[in-house]
Amino acid sequence: MILKYISFLVGLTWSYSLIKTQSIFSKKTGLIFKIFISKVSWLTFLAAIYFGYKNFSLQSTLIGVVVSVVIVHIGFMFLGKFLKSKFTDKQLIFSKNFFEYSLIVWILYYFIY
Repeated sequence: MILKYISFLVGLTWSYSLIKTQSIFSKKTGLIFKIFISKVSWLTFLAAIYFGYKNFSLQSTLIGVVVSVVIVHIGFMFLGKFLKSKFTDKQLIFSKNFFEYSLIVWILYYFIY
């Protein structure tokens, strides 16, 4: 039972972290990310909630959802502070642009091949 609940928490945290990642990208890349990745993540998040509701009590399911959302937000907050302390703004913007264009190229590659 504990293993089931841990897998439930991992599934919630994983899918919500992908949903939260969408907010990092710019508008154009965020739209592409939203269409191709975030939709699946929302479905995974809702399926995990349904799994939790069917296998655990409503209280345990709600606690799991709250815990996973809090973990993701705290993780993003600490990661943002860490990156700002280690890199300059210019390096962060360059890295962000690199990852955005890499995502666009990856999706185009996926559609072409």
